[in-house]
Amino acid sequence: MNGKSFNFHLYFKSAIIKPQKMTLITSAVIGFAAGFMSGMFGIGGGSIRTPLLYMAGVPLLNAFGINLLVIPFSSLIGAISHRKNISWKWAPYVIIGGASGSIIGAFLVGLIQTFVLAIIFVVISLLTVSGIYLDRIAPKLAQKINPNAKNMVGGTFILNLLTGMRGGSGGSLFPSFLRTMRLDMRKAIATSLFATIFTATAAAIIYWYRGDILWLPALAVIAGSIAGARIGSLVSLKTKPFWLEIGLSVLVVMLALIVLFKAL
Repeated sequence: MNGKSFNFHLYFKSAIIKPQKMTLITSAVIGFAAGFMSGMFGIGGGSIRTPLLYMAGVPLLNAFGINLLVIPFSSLIGAISHRKNISWKWAPYVIIGGASGSIIGAFLVGLIQTFVLAIIFVVISLLTVSGIYLDRIAPKLAQKINPNAKNMVGGTFILNLLTGMRGGSGGSLFPSFLRTMRLDMRKAIATSLFATIFTATAAAIIYWYRGDILWLPALAVIAGSIAGARIGSLVSLKTKPFWLEIGLSVLVVMLALIVLFKAL
């Protein structure tokens, strides 16, 4: 929209004609894959969903918008499944920091070169992954980490600001960050899922206002993501925390390398 008068003809042309490049079945499959990972590991799923949508023919800015619209739905299903493990003490601070970062990041999309963002993202990804095992690698250092409100708000703000500038919600790094903040793995996953409902919604509103959401593929992705998130959550609850940590670590590193590869 960008300050111009709303044109229904152009709106429906972009929302209905363009999606014909990609079938709704493909959209649903993409949604299911990302939703499963979301429910399994507590990530937003955008690091999987966005590149798949882009590869399937959706313009990048529209893929960002669809991803952010879908996350609240898949995260809600996952959060309901993991509700007993949500840390209600820390969730509000994660939401405040994360939503603030998401909003600012959404406005700053494209401001910083993709390659620079990719390098920063990889570095932070590796740091958060190492934080998962900090209590075993460097127990004395882990004890010095203070999971207070200031650190929660500041950490999630930075993560979402960075990923927001790449069209994401920060959810891919939330679980490992919360694990670093000394939450156990199940609480980290559950709290991340709950928080990303709100952090992604904040950014999705901006993309909706700008007219960057293609509604037909978005609805198909939502349907697939809801199913995937539910199944992923059930599998997660039956998986030992040790294997969840291993799986999350591998996933975050792989996603970081994919981001770097795409930026080269």
